[in-house]
Amino acid sequence: MTNRVVLIGHPVAHSFSGAMQQAAFDALEIDARYELWDRRQIDLADAIAELRGDDFLGANITIPHKEHVVPLVDRLTDDAAATGAVNVISRDGTKLVGHNTDVTGFKAALDKVVGRQKMPRHAVVLGAGGASRAVVSALISEGFQRVVVFNRHLHRAEGLVRHFNRSASHMDLRAMPWHESVLEAELSKTKLVVNATAVGLLPGETPIPAELLPPDIFVIDLIYNPPLTQLLKDAAAARDTTLGGELMLLQQGARAFEMWTGRPAPVEVMQAELDRTREFGLRQPPVSMDRAGGAAVDPAAGGAPAGGAAAGPSA
Repeated sequence: MTNRVVLIGHPVAHSFSGAMQQAAFDALEIDARYELWDRRQIDLADAIAELRGDDFLGANITIPHKEHVVPLVDRLTDDAAATGAVNVISRDGTKLVGHNTDVTGFKAALDKVVGRQKMPRHAVVLGAGGASRAVVSALISEGFQRVVVFNRHLHRAEGLVRHFNRSASHMDLRAMPWHESVLEAELSKTKLVVNATAVGLLPGETPIPAELLPPDIFVIDLIYNPPLTQLLKDAAAARDTTLGGELMLLQQGARAFEMWTGRPAPVEVMQAELDRTREFGLRQPPVSMDRAGGAAVDPAAGGAPAGGAAAGPSA
């Protein structure tokens, strides 16, 4: 029996995860196939219920379902409980276990961009979805002293801050309205900026006007395709240290592979497939649509067109 792993989100056709994970299965001669399931929120519970079938190893969860899936699994790991978001589901017998490997993936990205320099203590995070929760959780555990979360809908950022109230009691964690003057003031005081939104998937768009970027800060954009977003171009021009989202994608995907298979992930194979995909384009199985049959953008999710080549935070 061929085992199955699925990516559940809306949209999903843009994702590099399928190519990366299928290459890993094939390299280790694991009889498994990776499928893309485009599911709206109304169909999410049914999709998760399907994972209880004996042929499933588990799933990836991506925009906009990382928070919605939390009550649908049987158990959460510590990282998933801490973030209130799930990006990986594994099987434990008949039970579904929710994980958050985005936290590990982001820590790897943070370590790479900072390098041998002293870890900063102040950060600005753009976005308040599942990827943002993983970023904030990692920043808390790394000992940051001040983290400011900006989101177009302030109540979403305020909800994120409330979720972390206890674990962030030692620090200044706050939500602020996404107004240019407020953002500019915070950017002038920070050393790290993380874009965890989908703004930047389309050519030329950026969450931060170039003139607001100060020099000599660290800028991480979780978008991994295009590999050089407008934000990263502008940051480089401002003499900032920059990093895109591919390392986070690779590291969170490697941890997921190990959870599904119990075997070490062939990271070099996965990296090579990401490189090939970026150069030559996706070669993935067809997307399984939801019952409505549509894979159009859900504006509230901040997604990219389902048929496009852009790829956003984490999966």
